Formats: sequence, structure tokens, C-alpha cells
Amino acid sequence: MSEVLKNIPAVALRGMTILPSMIVHFDISRDKSIKAVEEAMLRDQKIFVVTQRDPDTHEPAINDLYKIGTLAEIRQVIKLPKNIFRVLVEGTDRAELLDMDEAAGYLEAEIACFPADDGSLPTGPAYEAMVRNLKEIFQAYSIEHAKMSKELVHQLLELEELDKLIDQVSINIPLHYEEKQKILEAVSLGDRYELLCLILSNEVQIMQIKKELQMKVKEKVDKSQKEYLLREQLKVIREELGEDTTISDADHFAEELKKLKASPEVKEKIAKEVERFKNVGNNSSESAVIRGYIETLLELPWNKASKDNKDLRNARDILEADHYGLEKVKERILEFLAVRILTKKGDSPILCLVGPPGTGKTSIARSVARALNKKYVRISLGGVRDEAEIRGHRRTYVGAMPGRIANGMKMAGVKNPLMLLDEIDKVSSDYKGDTSSALLEVLDSEQNNKFRDHYVEIPIDLSEVLFIATANDIQSIPRPLLDRMEVIEISSYTENEKLHIAKEHLVDKQIERHGLENANFTISDGALKKIISGYTKEAGVRGLERRIGDICRKAAREILENKKAQVKVTENSLSKYLGKEIYSVNMLNKADEVGIVRGLAWTSVGGDTLEIEVNIMPGKGEFLLTGQLGDVMKESAQTGISYIRSVSGEYGITGQFFKENDIHIHIPEGAVPKDGPSAGITMATAMLSAITEIPVRADIAMTGEITLRGRVLPIGGLKEKLLAAKNAGMKIVLVPARNRPDVEEIASEIKRGLDIRFVESMKDVLPAALVRK
Repeated sequence: MSEVLKNIPAVALRGMTILPSMIVHFDISRDKSIKAVEEAMLRDQKIFVVTQRDPDTHEPAINDLYKIGTLAEIRQVIKLPKNIFRVLVEGTDRAELLDMDEAAGYLEAEIACFPADDGSLPTGPAYEAMVRNLKEIFQAYSIEHAKMSKELVHQLLELEELDKLIDQVSINIPLHYEEKQKILEAVSLGDRYELLCLILSNEVQIMQIKKELQMKVKEKVDKSQKEYLLREQLKVIREELGEDTTISDADHFAEELKKLKASPEVKEKIAKEVERFKNVGNNSSESAVIRGYIETLLELPWNKASKDNKDLRNARDILEADHYGLEKVKERILEFLAVRILTKKGDSPILCLVGPPGTGKTSIARSVARALNKKYVRISLGGVRDEAEIRGHRRTYVGAMPGRIANGMKMAGVKNPLMLLDEIDKVSSDYKGDTSSALLEVLDSEQNNKFRDHYVEIPIDLSEVLFIATANDIQSIPRPLLDRMEVIEISSYTENEKLHIAKEHLVDKQIERHGLENANFTISDGALKKIISGYTKEAGVRGLERRIGDICRKAAREILENKKAQVKVTENSLSKYLGKEIYSVNMLNKADEVGIVRGLAWTSVGGDTLEIEVNIMPGKGEFLLTGQLGDVMKESAQTGISYIRSVSGEYGITGQFFKENDIHIHIPEGAVPKDGPSAGITMATAMLSAITEIPVRADIAMTGEITLRGRVLPIGGLKEKLLAAKNAGMKIVLVPARNRPDVEEIASEIKRGLDIRFVESMKDVLPAALVRK
């Protein structure tokens, strides 16, 4: 330190640092600062300026100020409005703040000045190297900093004294006050040189990086501007050519895409197609193809779902109101809903309702959709032969379109509808592909979350779709497809069930459809029973509904033509509307007969009884089968005769009998094809009765397949067969023992009045059927 100066007025600066040799003005408004300037003017115009650490401090103490400041000489003081003074000063020396006093009403600092040259710089070539280095760095800085005056830069580069060069560069470059404070605090000239070189180098790098970033931003902006201008030009050109609708369509697609609820991958694919569409002329054939494709993608419900109704009571009420009986189906639907509620989501099952026509399979699906508040989509698969009907056509084909599944999703508008696959047993295959194989991916819960339609190309999530399939015959469904579905059998309706369905649903439906009212049209229960037994022969109720519709039409005509106030249809007047009875039940025979046995058969429209007749005639041992029998029944007959020959000794049948007599088996209604594995024991019993001339009970019916050793094998369609036996007035029914669990599941209403006996072999069948004298 060279000297200590006391009682030097001081001013605390906010956000500003003054360096030695720097001429600058600053504004003051604090009373202490104004008094300090006035006091300095009264003395020798010397003042100490020091920077505050925090510009927001209003009354700074000594700890709020930097330790190093500048001793300056006041050149000019100008008073401005609002008690603001503008002071022009010139920095002279660096000084250290030792103490500070505020007793006189202004800041009075005790400072110690630093010498201008501390002798820390080298001499000779090293000195020259430092000068050149600083000039090079400063020149690089001036190139990057375009706002610096070229004259000023030239003047500074002319300086050869290192200390003046350092001070002048420090003064003239635009730095933050904190950076200038660091330069001020570098008391040693060598330290000041290193610090200035470092600051300049950093600034050069920062400005270069900033310039690179600005160039990148500018390039992007220029590209956007260019695209915008080109697009506008293209729009004008197309308007001149009359093709401006393409642009508007593309803009419309872009707006729709913004609203679309879909994954980023789907949106990206659609955006690419929209961009392609923009660049294709409106008159181009490709334009129509791309437009159709984009419209399809935008209409598909990618992430749009409806909210399911999870009220079990409401679902039960709807199912009970819409359908009489069908307890198993209702239970399964309610179980599914219960699981869905507990798991919050749950995998949607794939149900397959199997049963005869007219038993309500399709209407059940519609009721389930209403119970769950799901969108309902019906897809008819009857006669579908082309695999593309399911998977869609590839877009390379002319007239390509999405498959029925994708179209169904588009129609539903949500990704979790109820989709009914009607008549799934009627699909077929040809040279265009196997339709049932295409359905495997749709109905496999492990795969259908990424179902790929050939037209759509983007995977569609079918995992939340509730699939319900319907079929008449489970045997027609390919095994792999059947394995993916949960089969629920819907059996034939009893006469009592048909009566309830007619009273509760069909009559009211037909009255409304034909413009009648309950006040002017009634039909008695007796009439309905007679329609069921005498005018329809079916497992379901479709034919019954048609007959009721026939009556309603005739009643409507009567009301209008004859001015009748009311039409009452009773059992006695039924023939007036429907004519004479069409069907009569093939009732049991009145007397026991030789060689005639009543069998039970399942058909696509319910159960039926088959009367099997056997005649023995002198001949050459021939075996005749007539009545349009299929291969299975022919083999059953051959098996039956082989069994009889094996036990012929027990019934006193000689070996010559089969060589000298012909056996003829006939099943009436010869024009109707018959086939199935359930007439074995019936034909064997009839043949043995004819051979031994032992009568067979007239009130007995039987069903079951036979083996060579006489064992009785289980059969299917038991409910329909028991119904047929009951309707025919049979008292005893022989059923395979292995079908006992099936019998236990059948309603007691059907079994009431029937003596059901379980048989394991022909040794159980023959004693029950043959009437020995």
C-alpha cells in the first residue's frame, strides 16, 4: 500500500463496476449518496465508488459491499427531475475498503490505494508474446462481436504498452458488472492479464456457439417458410386447375387426425398417408384409393371405448324380461359380468351358442348388448367362402376394402362392442382361402389384441370385443376354431316353454307389427297350444311366430272389412285362420308288435321318433337296408346283426337260419335322409324280435349306439329325444348309462311321466323291450 486516505466520501453502486481510467456517469437518488457527492465537491472532488454485492439492498452496510473499489475524480454533476443526480467520474486507482462510517449522514470510507505498476510482468520476448496474445484474442472477440466499432478496435490494437492495453480492453468490452468486479479485484497486473484472456476466450466460444444455434434455428425457420410459400403456390396452381378440393380434403383429414384418439404410431401412419394425399392430383386414380384408406383409418375406433353397465340386477332383469328359460346362458352372462366388475377389466370371453334354428340365439346376443350397454354389431358368416371377407383385401387390388371384422368395428364406433358372429358353422373354404382359419386369429384371446386386417395394415386391438358366435350344429365347426370358444348349448323348447314365449313375447310383438291392439284382438291359450302341436314342427319358435303373424293379418282384414270391434281366436275357430292341422304326432302303437321298435333321433329342428321295421323272408341270406340310410346307420345295422349272430345260441336260432332267410330293415319316410350314431340298439332289438318272433313293447323308445360285443355307447341331443318320446306318448325310454349326468341336468318338466332306464349293454335292453309270453 502506498498511503492511507481517511474521510473519503463513498458511493455504493448498484449493478455497476467502475474501473481505473474509465470515464462513466451514473445516477444517484439515495440521500447518503447525494450528500457524499456534495461533500466530495466541497473537498478535492475525490470520491470512492464501490459496488454492492446485492443490487436490491437499500441501505448497504460494509459487509454488503465488495472489498475492492475505485478511487475516482468527479468531473461533472447534473441535477435531474425527481431529485436524481447524474455524476460523471473518471476512475484513477484501485483501492481497498478498510472501514466505513455513516455518522455524518453519508458513507465515509477509510481506503488504501494500490500502486499502478507492481512489477509482476516479465520483460523482453515474454512481454511481447503477452501483448500479441492479448491482441489476437481481442481481435477474435471483435470479429465475433459485430457491434464493436472498427475504429475503436483499430485504436486498441495500436497500443503496445501491456498495462494500457489491458485497461483499455477491460473498459471497452461489454461485460457484466460481476465480470468487471473480478478484473477490478485482480490487483496484480499479471493476474489481470490472465483473467482478461480467460474472459475473452470464453466470450469468443459462447458467441460462436450462439451463432451456430442461431444458424440452425434460422435454417429451420427458412425451411418452414419455404414449405409454406411452396404450399401456398401449389394451392393457387391447383385452384387454377380446378383441383382445390384436394387441399381442403387434406386439411379436413388433418383436423380429424388431431381429434382422433389413437396411439402415436397410428397417428404417424395416418399423417404420412395425408401427406401423400396432398401430393397426389385430384384427378389421379390413386387419389381416390388414398382418400378411401384415410377415411377408413379415421373412422376406426382406435382408443375410443364405451362405458359398460356393471349393474348385475339390471342385467338380470333385462335377460329375464327378454327370454323365457335359457337358464344356463343367463347364468354364464351374469358370471362374466361379475368377473368384469371384480377385475375392473377382465378378458372378454368368446361364447358360442349352439342350438336349433329359432331358439333365440341371435336375440340373446342383442339382449346381452342391451344389458351391458354395449354397441351391437352383427356379422353374418353364412356362406362366406373368401378369406378376404374376414381379413380384408390387400390395397394393391382394385376395389380393395376392409374385412367384415374391421368394418364391424367401424360401424360400432368403439373398440369394446358386442360382436355377433352369426352362423359360424356355415363358413366354407375354396381356392380363395380357408375362412375358418382366418377366424382363428380373431377368436384367439392371446392373438386378437393385434389383429391385422390386410387393408388396414395397422394392427387392430380386438381384445376388448365381446364375441358371441351362433351355430346350429357343433359338428360342422372345425376343431381348432371350436377349441377357442366356450360352447353353451341351447336346446329345443318344450311345448310349455313355447306357450310361455308366445304369450309373453310373440303375440304382443305381432299385434304391434300388424297395427292391432290388445283391445281388438285376443288369442286363447288353447289356440296357442293347438298351433304349437298341430301347425308347427320345430325346436324353436320361428314357425310359431309366423303362424301367429298369419292369424294377425287375417284378423286385421276382418276388422277393416267387416267392421268388427274385436276378434277372438279360440281353439275351435283356429282352423278358420290357419286351415286344417298340418302335423300329427307319430303316437305309440296300440299293440305290441314283432319286428317294430320306436327309436329316437336328433334333427336340426329338434327331436323325432323313428319307427324301425324289420321283416324276415325266405331267401339266400341277403341283408337289405332301405329308407335313405346314411353310412353310419348302415354300419350300425351290420354291427347289430353281427351281435345277434354271436348270441344266436341263447335264443335258439340255428346257424342255417341266416343262410336261408333274407333280413330287410326299413325306416319309413324313405325320401328323408337319415344318419347318426344313435340307432344301433334300436335296429338290433328290431332284428332280434323279427328273428325270434318275440313282440316288442309298444310304449318303449330307445336310443344308443351298439358295439360288436353288445355294449351301449353314449349319444347326444338327449333333451330333444326325450321331448319327442314324451310327445309321442311313450312311457319307457332306454338311455345309455353313460348319459346319466345329461339326464340329471334336464328339467323335471320334460322327464315327468317318463320311466327313464339306463342300460349298459344289450343284456339290459332286450329284457326291458321284448315281451316274453
